[in-house]
Amino acid sequence: MLAIIVVISCLMGARAFERQALLTPEAQHVIQNSGGDAAEISTVSGLRPSRHGKCGASKGFVALGDSYSAGIGTGVNGTENDCRQGLHAHPQMIAADCGPIAFQFLSCTGAGTANVMVGGEESQLDHFNTSLPVDFALLSVGGNDLGFFEVMNACVFRFYNFYSGTCETALNHSRTLLESDEFEIRLRVVITEILDAVKWEKKPDFAITVTGYARFFNELTDGCDDMSFGVWWNGPKLTKALRSAMNTLVLAVNAKIRGTVAQINADFTSDKVFFVDHDEAFDGHRFCELNVTEPDYARNDTWFFLVGGQDNARNATLPQHSSGVKTLPPTSPLVDPLSCLGPAYKSGDWGVLALCYMAVAKHYDPTLRFARGDIVAQNSMWYVPTYYGKTFHPRSLGHEAMRDKIYEMWRSRDKSR
Repeated sequence: MLAIIVVISCLMGARAFERQALLTPEAQHVIQNSGGDAAEISTVSGLRPSRHGKCGASKGFVALGDSYSAGIGTGVNGTENDCRQGLHAHPQMIAADCGPIAFQFLSCTGAGTANVMVGGEESQLDHFNTSLPVDFALLSVGGNDLGFFEVMNACVFRFYNFYSGTCETALNHSRTLLESDEFEIRLRVVITEILDAVKWEKKPDFAITVTGYARFFNELTDGCDDMSFGVWWNGPKLTKALRSAMNTLVLAVNAKIRGTVAQINADFTSDKVFFVDHDEAFDGHRFCELNVTEPDYARNDTWFFLVGGQDNARNATLPQHSSGVKTLPPTSPLVDPLSCLGPAYKSGDWGVLALCYMAVAKHYDPTLRFARGDIVAQNSMWYVPTYYGKTFHPRSLGHEAMRDKIYEMWRSRDKSR
């Protein structure tokens, strides 16, 4: 029988263990994605045979975790739900290939390990309907625990201007979190609670597949040293030293997850957890590739989003950069500089944090100049959170690569059994 999985890809968010409200299982849906138009089917009664034979006799699965699993920004046209779930997230693609009888899409942007755990605030596992068939799970968690948004903000974008702190401080904080025992313990708890929820003793083929991260940059090129992604005028440069430091952090996270998976498997007679590393699949598709002038919004071969950048889904009709994207009303609490910080920290949502940071920075220094004219709309109104929060997240082709690496692992495990 084909291998069963859960995917963990930890790469998002800012404040540990908090995020916005989850969607309930009843509100979830499956999107058929075969490279053409998407067709929605029922999550509870949409049984149809697997088109590609990827999932064997699977009758259902659950997707849990953060924005890497939610697919923020993929396949959307400016609208969004509270969890920023994208139509071309790799769980959506796998659901379309598997044609399960039940698909619970609980992944939510901003989620940390505490938001997946049983009893946590807006716990995803508390929303998990175990009465529905579930043969495997997809999970993505960890980046919010490790302060990745703090690094992005301080080192790359400076949404909060000088309040963003120093890049070195942010990097050191993430390293400290990664080196502590807390992240490993929380990851072990999440995995254990997933196995307990599905009563793994009665499901010998159920397993958890943990995915790592892809490095964001080609750190060897010279052309990026004088380029910037900063949102304010004269932002930080994408030097080789910065690119190398951020890539090294990603590799360290991958190593930590791989090691934790190995330790968990040591407690079982057969492996229940599998690590999938999709980093090499992103070679040639990172920021700062050879002969690329960043920020390059026209390059579909870059598999990560820029602020406001369009998606790169295959055969899709895509809007031009920043056109047709919804804006927030001037009275939105998300951009109220006197009250937005507390809710933004609690949400853990990169887009909500970025919006609030920029609104506060501009409030206290009206002379600040945006680096580009597309940071805000022509009428100086702010765009919706996804416009900002999807940055440095995989675009549709990146999610395809993640999906394919998962399938590759399934085939490999199948042959070894």
